[in-house]
Amino acid sequence: MMIYLAVVNVLAFFLFGIDKYKAKHDRWRIKEATLIGIAVIGGSAGAWLGMRVWHHKTQHNQFKYGIPFIMLMQIAAAITFVVMTHPPRL
Repeated sequence: MMIYLAVVNVLAFFLFGIDKYKAKHDRWRIKEATLIGIAVIGGSAGAWLGMRVWHHKTQHNQFKYGIPFIMLMQIAAAITFVVMTHPPRL
């Protein structure tokens, strides 16, 4: 699971960088649905970092608010999963 998350986050980070490069050079772009989709399948941290490092999609509300929202939901799901599968011992 950790390898998957590492790979998908690195991929998300570089997809934002590639799309920024393509935007600056008037080339074919990566679909916004693909950028959001990579965040949804676990790459939200990489997407958020890519937005910050590459200064890309930071003014688009669906990215500005959507990526952090997706990340918070994934963190909440991970915490819930850990708590439910490892209940505290009293």
